Amino acid sequence: MSQALRARVKGGRLVLDEPCDLPEGTEVELVPADDIDELDENERARLHGFLAASIRQHEPGSGVPSDELLARIRSRH
Repeated sequence: MSQALRARVKGGRLVLDEPCDLPEGTEVELVPADDIDELDENERARLHGFLAASIRQHEPGSGVPSDELLARIRSRH
């Protein structure tokens, strides 16, 4: 899966904020947005600077699809 989805908790259940076209039974991994990292303001600004520079240097077609990258990461555990 390569699309980001947003959901909110309502009555103890996760409810998507927008429709999605995922096939029935698709498993998704959820990470609370507030728990992604513990960066302070300066660290986050540096990270965003590095990401912006990386995006400017990226050559289309030279990257790795997100689903492939996530599969590689998961296989390490």
